[in-house]
Amino acid sequence: MTSKNNGLSAALVSNLQDVLSKRKVGNEEKVGSDGSAEEAPSTSDSVDVASVEEEIDDSRPIVLVTNGDGIDSPGLVSLVEALVLEGLYNVHVCAPQTDKSASAHSTTPGETIAVSSVKLKGATAFEVSGTPVDCISLGLSGALFAWSKPILVISGINQGSSCGHQMFYSGAVAGGREALISGVPSLSISLNWKKNESQESHFKDAVGVCLPLINATIRDIAKGVFPKDCSLNIEIPTSPSSNKGFKVTKQSMWRQYPSWQAVSANRHPGAGNFMSNQQSLGAQLAQLGRDASAAGAARRFTTQKKSIVEIESVGVAGKTDTRVKKFFRLEFLAKEQEHTDEDLDVKALEDGFVSVTPFSLLPKTDSETQAAASEWISKALNSDQ
Repeated sequence: MTSKNNGLSAALVSNLQDVLSKRKVGNEEKVGSDGSAEEAPSTSDSVDVASVEEEIDDSRPIVLVTNGDGIDSPGLVSLVEALVLEGLYNVHVCAPQTDKSASAHSTTPGETIAVSSVKLKGATAFEVSGTPVDCISLGLSGALFAWSKPILVISGINQGSSCGHQMFYSGAVAGGREALISGVPSLSISLNWKKNESQESHFKDAVGVCLPLINATIRDIAKGVFPKDCSLNIEIPTSPSSNKGFKVTKQSMWRQYPSWQAVSANRHPGAGNFMSNQQSLGAQLAQLGRDASAAGAARRFTTQKKSIVEIESVGVAGKTDTRVKKFFRLEFLAKEQEHTDEDLDVKALEDGFVSVTPFSLLPKTDSETQAAASEWISKALNSDQ
């Protein structure tokens, strides 16, 4: 394991090295007392939140789990399964009902958030009709759970890399960041998923890779030696079981590029698509309320004299007396980028290492930028006099 002086305590690194050195090659499947493999936790139809009674063993630390891909995603399910099988923690889940993987640090103020309990074996779990940040904010507020504060928040396992500038877009990283804002240490975990190469079973392998680091983190938090005001962004390579070890890294400038595609009006998804059979009644009722408000606004809008014309988004609209409505779809595209710094997260990930990048909320404007900005401001103000 390679370590750099970028925020991780020596105790944490030492503990991690100790755990990894003792870990057997491969991950042995845990079995029940009858010798059969224990059943993995599975989701089922949600039930009324009020009917759920929590039974908390105060002797075990509480771990709160969220993600960006949604509560039914294999990354979260595999992670919760492993944490429950460890038998060391009280595992609680508060995760988005649907995929919110690129929601960044968005919240939904002023709207009613629907929360439904979900059956995840061995864990207390809720699905939320909001973003990952909503989930963590609600989970730590004291309004949903009986406890006041977990020992750790884990956000993941996300399907797709959150390296570099993707950390600003990632809902999974935002969930960890929101925990840090609330004073709770956090880990955000992502698997470098690649189309036509990655398999769902890789999430279980990824859990086996990062579980020693999770255990070491919780142990050091309890001892008071985990770095304060610090969160870790963990990036797991595409083939987790053949990783080359852990590497402490710095955030790179890598990013996926936004691609806006113009689409025709008849390809624009209607509001009715939202009312899918997979959604809970609470979310449907909340959407009905929003639809009613939208319908009222639409009726008020039609009283205006201006008309709206829907056209295909195939070019720049010319000048007209009518209002034009166009449709676009955003996709993120990966482009080949050269990375030479061995300490960068994306370079370590490409080379097969598990990248561990510490980040905090403290302002870190480097001295050179600070001096340049100060000089510019001084000149700009003096030139106006």
